Amino acid sequence: MGGLELGDKRRTKRLVSLMESLSNSPRASIPSASEGWAETKAAYRLLSNGAVDPMELLACHAGKSEHRAQGHPVVLCIQDTTELDFTSQPGIAGLGRLSYEAQHGLYAHLTLMATPQRLALGVMDAWL
Repeated sequence: MGGLELGDKRRTKRLVSLMESLSNSPRASIPSASEGWAETKAAYRLLSNGAVDPMELLACHAGKSEHRAQGHPVVLCIQDTTELDFTSQPGIAGLGRLSYEAQHGLYAHLTLMATPQRLALGVMDAWL
């Protein structure tokens, strides 16, 4: 996320800290990757801040991914669609139907860049 400016140095510092925590535990949720409630709350506050544009974050990450890809002769762009099922959390507004009527959530459509040797270079595109 280097080079990304969020209009406030503290916001940028918090984003870098959050990305480091999530990178160290890529399968963990934000609360699991965070070091306590204060860090978890700060992460959610950052992500809900109107000054933080998700598409700007993705564009910054995609640019860094493209830069990493330049050193490889072959790069694969792997597309995937994943169901994010929030059926057990009925209070979330704006969810759509998934595989069947009683299942609610959203779909994430991702494009991951990787080498044939399975080295992940980053996410190029993401749509919900």
